[in-house]
Amino acid sequence: MIITIKRLVWNTLIKLRYLSLTKVYGMNVHKSAKIATRAKLDTTNPKGINIGEETFCAGGSIIFSHDYCRSLKIDTYIGKRCFIGANAIVMAGITIGDSVIVGSGAVVTKNVPSNCIVAGNPAKIIKENIQTARYGRLIKQ
Repeated sequence: MIITIKRLVWNTLIKLRYLSLTKVYGMNVHKSAKIATRAKLDTTNPKGINIGEETFCAGGSIIFSHDYCRSLKIDTYIGKRCFIGANAIVMAGITIGDSVIVGSGAVVTKNVPSNCIVAGNPAKIIKENIQTARYGRLIKQ
């Protein structure tokens, strides 16, 4: 009973977060994507945030779409069925392909091809040719 109530509250918060990001800020976030309430999406250039379907951004993750030092407002793309780990940072102008897992605490400074796992600072590919299910869950091969 308590677990059901918690899940209902959590899903309601996620839906409200989605409405805030898309309707108030104008971000391009697919309706099936889930953005944790503590994830930070850049509101300096909100229309530069693009997140694909069935992608999950965990709490503490940061996605930038501007670079203050170079006075750039640039689009950042995250593909379908990706998982952005807790406290990971995706820098402005980065394109992350489909079915990508970004490890917790990783700093993504270069584009990431589809179907791989990246981790570290700066993020490097640690595994290729993976498949993911909804919200970036790794499918055992």
